[in-house]
Amino acid sequence: MHRPSILDFTREELSRQVKPPFRAKQVYNWVYTKYADDFSEMANLPRVLREELAERFVLCPLKMLTKQVSADGSIKYLFELQDGHTVEVVLLLMREAQYHADGTLKHHPRFTICISSQVGCKVGCAFCLTAKGGFMRDLTPGEIVGQVLAIKKDNAIPPHHRVNLVYMGMGEPLDNFDNVVHASRIFSDPDGLSISPHRQTISTSGLSTKILKLGQLDLGVNLAISLHAVDDELRERLMPINKAYNIESIIEAVKQFPVNARKRVMFEYLVIKDLNDDLGAAKKLIKLLSGIKAKVNLIYFNPYGGTEFKRPEEKDMIAFQEYLIQRGLLCTIRESRGLDISAACGQLREQNRMNQG
Repeated sequence: MHRPSILDFTREELSRQVKPPFRAKQVYNWVYTKYADDFSEMANLPRVLREELAERFVLCPLKMLTKQVSADGSIKYLFELQDGHTVEVVLLLMREAQYHADGTLKHHPRFTICISSQVGCKVGCAFCLTAKGGFMRDLTPGEIVGQVLAIKKDNAIPPHHRVNLVYMGMGEPLDNFDNVVHASRIFSDPDGLSISPHRQTISTSGLSTKILKLGQLDLGVNLAISLHAVDDELRERLMPINKAYNIESIIEAVKQFPVNARKRVMFEYLVIKDLNDDLGAAKKLIKLLSGIKAKVNLIYFNPYGGTEFKRPEEKDMIAFQEYLIQRGLLCTIRESRGLDISAACGQLREQNRMNQG
């Protein structure tokens, strides 16, 4: 059995593991603020306690195997877990640092980190490469938190520099409900990574019962729905999970989800050439989202080897967007990033598996 990670615990939980309890805050400071790489570095802890921590826990439950850097500043990571499984994480540079004429900093850079919640995925979406490798297991809270901590260390991002998190990497977050909720609470601790809930977005393929459950917890996180189709027939072809959680059930669950006054529910719509990119689909989408404080994010399909699906034309993306906006529905086109590296989710992991095979 592998030792648990120190990252698995909220500060309150750690205070019950470490005696006296005030030491938990010191440990948190070393881990999340000073980016300690070893328990031996925690100089204000008694030596006996440092040795005890090293015997009972691992500091970080993953290690970097490889990374690919895109010309646009995106970085895709492949991390290995203690049992040898691998997960992908992506750092997106949303805005570069900006400086005044005298060289002083005007605006900090903005980052979004796209994190994984499972090794593989059970959902089996037809367009997703992650699904090709099958489902292995859920990630622990510490394995989820460790992705962000490792990336912040690797890029020298200051401890309390604001970053946005999207649970949109490998896996279905709401299929790993308890561990994702637990990780969200660890992320938001002001003595830890201090990533407030309104900077965390949980993206789901539409597990309507779990959306309701998440809403009842009222964590303050944002919700994103991977919709990708406007009728059940096409959605079942693209996403077999639609048989269990159809569009109607998802929409009803979303209507009950608590939304921050300044936020909207994001509907992710992966646009695939000649499949869901016409204005007829746009018209149905308007009707479907009526009465919901919604934002639609149109996403270019990123082709990968062996897929039957094609990337849509830019003119069709723009026409789709303009149709929605002209009818009062907020809509953006996600800028394609990392096209010069293994951009499709699961691609870097799949390449690694093939190389090993």
